[in-house]
Amino acid sequence: MEVNNLIITVICGIIKNAEGKMFIARRKQDKSLGGKWEFPGGKIEKDETREECLQRELNEEFNMQVKVGEKLGENEHHYENFSIRLIAYNCEFISATYELIDHDAFEWVSKESLKNYELAEADIPLINLI
Repeated sequence: MEVNNLIITVICGIIKNAEGKMFIARRKQDKSLGGKWEFPGGKIEKDETREECLQRELNEEFNMQVKVGEKLGENEHHYENFSIRLIAYNCEFISATYELIDHDAFEWVSKESLKNYELAEADIPLINLI
């Protein structure tokens, strides 16, 4: 796990399907930030690239395959008990069976409809980069 000065680095995917809609998922209530929607991803493991991390996390959490593209941007956010450096990559959706592990729901949404979801605070600034 990549941690600098108690800031947890998380890689997330802005995953778009053929219709241009983006994939978001809602965290299970018993998880950190439970009930919040997010652009999914996870923490980097030792000797793993950011792209490998994103592909592994999406496969583990949704049985999803994506083509990881360019870095979109990043945001640093300070929650009450931890801080996060969220690094977003554009991703092209390939396939999924949507086996939910850490989440209890998912949606494919337009950029305009993102305002209708209670996103995790660290994810909100990424909307302006999309």
